Amino acid sequence: MQAEADAQADLPEGEDGQVDAEVMFAGRPSLFGLIPAFIKGLIMLALLWLLIKFPDENMFNNRFGLSYSEELAITIGRYREIVGWALGGVVIFGILFKAFYLKMIYYEVSSDRIEWSRGIFDRRVDNLDMFRVIDLKLRRSIFDCMFGIGTVALMTTDKSDPDFVFEKIRNCRELY
Repeated sequence: MQAEADAQADLPEGEDGQVDAEVMFAGRPSLFGLIPAFIKGLIMLALLWLLIKFPDENMFNNRFGLSYSEELAITIGRYREIVGWALGGVVIFGILFKAFYLKMIYYEVSSDRIEWSRGIFDRRVDNLDMFRVIDLKLRRSIFDCMFGIGTVALMTTDKSDPDFVFEKIRNCRELY
């Protein structure tokens, strides 16, 4: 009786919270998969901070022999700051959107099929029958190895998803 309860506790929970005895793997992509994008975003934000913080109007005026008024230099400085703040907001929004979109993906693998749901505003659920899987590959970058995640790619005969990819999954070796 206790062994059955322990076995039931080890089964993955579905997206709706129900325990499905047939499901072999269930999960969402890990946010650690965004580490390279996060690093690129931080570099971009640092460059934008330099754009905002250090005035370049006088340097361009002196270097290229341009002679524009102080009022024009102030106007250019204001536009430079507005563009810097706007691009910084776009970078931050892009990273947050990627993180939110990544966490809205959900995979369930059973012995018969793979169910894949995704979408933020429009939730779509697709499935892929296991008999259509031809080959599978496991890919792990250096960041993936450091954080215990990986990408499993399937080559299938399915017309809608000929190259199905499990993005940045924890326990990727188990799934593989």
